[in-house]
Amino acid sequence: MKVIVAPDSFKGSMSSTEAAASIKKGLQFYDPDMTVKTIPMADGGEGTVDALLSILGGTRIEKEVFDPLGREITASYGWINHTKTAVVETAAASGLPLLDTQELNPMETSTYGTGQLIADALERGAEKIILGLGGSATVDAGTGCFQALGVHFLNEEREKLDMCGDSLSSVSKIETDSMHPRMNEVEWTIASDVTNPLLGEKGAVAVFGPQKGVTQEQLPVFEQKMTQYASVVEDHTTKKCRHINGSGAAGGFGFTLFSLLDQPEVESGFRLIAEWSDLKGHLADADLVITGEGKMDSQSLYGKVPVGIAQMAKEAGVPCIALTGKVEGDLHAAKSEGLNVILPIVDEPMSLEEAMSRGKELCKKASHRFMEVYHM
Repeated sequence: MKVIVAPDSFKGSMSSTEAAASIKKGLQFYDPDMTVKTIPMADGGEGTVDALLSILGGTRIEKEVFDPLGREITASYGWINHTKTAVVETAAASGLPLLDTQELNPMETSTYGTGQLIADALERGAEKIILGLGGSATVDAGTGCFQALGVHFLNEEREKLDMCGDSLSSVSKIETDSMHPRMNEVEWTIASDVTNPLLGEKGAVAVFGPQKGVTQEQLPVFEQKMTQYASVVEDHTTKKCRHINGSGAAGGFGFTLFSLLDQPEVESGFRLIAEWSDLKGHLADADLVITGEGKMDSQSLYGKVPVGIAQMAKEAGVPCIALTGKVEGDLHAAKSEGLNVILPIVDEPMSLEEAMSRGKELCKKASHRFMEVYHM
């Protein structure tokens, strides 16, 4: 029997690589002779570096940078030396997992640390940068990142601003001549599965703001800030990027990337990893696919990794199941996408904290338990 194990990360608990390894242990505990191919997955968010390094080889480069609230942390990016490729996750330095719930404050958070990682990669001689946009704790339109890379954001008095969400409406002019000289010399691939525009009811603020800490009262305020900022950028660049699919990704980061970079290539993070790992080829002779993520809810049906895996498995005529820490809402529609079964990994009453701390053990036990039922 050949099983493909291709989970996303279980955020805050396990990386996709760790989840895949734990599921594999459970399967081979049931049958040591089972062929198990692990393919860690991601969608441009947390786990993208792990997934691409497991496929392409390479190392992690650690760097002292600022977290979303300006505190010093050690973050890392992937480095593939033979192709001079850097793989940077926005989540690594500017991500939600770096903050406690009570610390979420999009007025104050910034992507500055992501810019520090990119700057280090440029100084290292990067010729290609893959930038994953998922999982940010910010609604600063990526201005903090570009500030770290030399762009000046000025107020009406022509004073330089320290960029964060609150500063967006204070920007009256930007200066890009000071931007790192290699920014438009490298080949850029923006890995994101978010197709939302910058503004409006499907935009960066309305859809993703609340999970980053934007309150209902702040939503119109942030929308106004983002609208004003977009007008200043478009006046400077003469490019109209606010309606481009993905411009709303990572709190508007996509918009500034599309506006200030010459020719960034945009790829679905999931499709990029699926292609480079030859997932389609591995599915051709598989008997079963196991995917999963930390929580599955109605949003999982729209471009999330498990459903993307299930759709490919369905195309190949292979049954697919998902393991998850939590199931929320009505997911009956998942079956029509090729996801035959969704199984929570928790096997007894326990707190969220305990479940997350025991994620690897629970994944191993759940995959073993499923094989017992599968072969009944």
